[in-house]
Amino acid sequence: MRENKAAKLQPDSATENVITYYVYDSPVGRLTIVGKPSTLLGVYFGVKKICGECRHSELTDRAAFQLEEYFAGKRQQFALALETTGTPFQKLVWAALQSIPYGETRSYKQIAEMIGKPGACRAVGMANNHNPISIIIPCHRVIGADGSLVGYGAGLFLKEWLLALERENCRRK
Repeated sequence: MRENKAAKLQPDSATENVITYYVYDSPVGRLTIVGKPSTLLGVYFGVKKICGECRHSELTDRAAFQLEEYFAGKRQQFALALETTGTPFQKLVWAALQSIPYGETRSYKQIAEMIGKPGACRAVGMANNHNPISIIIPCHRVIGADGSLVGYGAGLFLKEWLLALERENCRRK
């Protein structure tokens, strides 16, 4: 019997949608990393119960490795396929966050202007608050218009720590 080689080249849709997660220890505490086989779905501070299988995978290991490099000052950009679930507005904000250079900050107002919604500062803040892929989508780089550190789901201390880490790594280069 002849095998259908073309069929073997097609990804198995059942496995492509399997969600796995794993909890990794990091310099900022435990991070729950969630993904499908080829896309990262979430990075959450602390231990989160996720609807999926609790086991590490190639993707969660790769994300953890890149986060380790980030914390060690060896990585400024992540090379992971991301899949976010949110409103079109939230996705627009999250895409804008990814354009903020490492070691720099932008205000909520600047993000609102970047996405063409200059009056939507509060809505930008809410979208920031619902960012499912912490650190990798760098919501910690968003600050108040006066330069103050405001609003970070994991706590302002951690936001300050991440920004200081990036500033220090930029100075060393």
